[in-house]
Amino acid sequence: MEKIRRASHAGSWYTDNSKRLAEELDGWLRAAALPKSPEVRGVIAPHAGYSYSGRAAAYAFGNIDPTNISRVFLLGPSHHYYTPKCALSTATVYKTPLGDLPIDLQVIEELKATGKFELMDLRVDEAEHSMEMHLPYLAQVFEGHPVKLVPILVGAVNPENEAIYGRLLAKYVDDPSNFFSVSSDFCHWGSRFNYTHYDKKHGAIHKSIEALDKMGMDLIETGDPDAFKQYLLEYDNTICGRHPISVFLHMLRNSSTKIKVKFLRYEQSSQCKTIRDSSVSYASAAAKVDNA
Repeated sequence: MEKIRRASHAGSWYTDNSKRLAEELDGWLRAAALPKSPEVRGVIAPHAGYSYSGRAAAYAFGNIDPTNISRVFLLGPSHHYYTPKCALSTATVYKTPLGDLPIDLQVIEELKATGKFELMDLRVDEAEHSMEMHLPYLAQVFEGHPVKLVPILVGAVNPENEAIYGRLLAKYVDDPSNFFSVSSDFCHWGSRFNYTHYDKKHGAIHKSIEALDKMGMDLIETGDPDAFKQYLLEYDNTICGRHPISVFLHMLRNSSTKIKVKFLRYEQSSQCKTIRDSSVSYASAAAKVDNA
């Protein structure tokens, strides 16, 4: 029986007009002007409303060569629903204004059988925006190339379990027909986010935020989940996709294929100059097979 996850944020976080949406995404992808590479096996991309992070996200999705990919694993953080585990979607299809994306029920069953995952009901699935904001880009990039989704909501997973999920999912990295779309924004700065870390040696507040984010991005690029965890403990940077990113780093560490993450774009929603200001940072990365 078909179970549909509606595009619940269309019409608010991004336009529900399919023609306008396709033109908008196409414009951003063309502006990013990135070479498509079959070596790119995953991305880290933001999940804010497209008016904020749509342009930055193109620097992730613009790397994708859809030719040999038949499955996309989506890893997104949970903003509203608390779980210490990872949760699987119970939908059979994800709707987008640019066409439907079917769920890979076979892989969902495989993961369910491990006993490590919980299931999220449709209400939780539709309330969450972190994975939905990747869908129109995926629908656009994979147009004409049938692809199935494996959506995984990554909860407030402790470091031991991040490693367990990483080991469990690592085998999927070794199959080149699999792709990984990891959803995260970076620093949420300002009193409304209860986060106002400011190191004056960098000058203006927005420069301090950038230095803090870049430190985290550099550690993600090393591929070391433990170093990234240490950074989060020390600075508590409000990277909302910290858990999906950590699980992804553990996956890469445990796979036989050597894959390196490289950030290609960094933006802030606005430039904070005073303590009354606030901003969210967006960073886009490609995870590419490292033949070195």
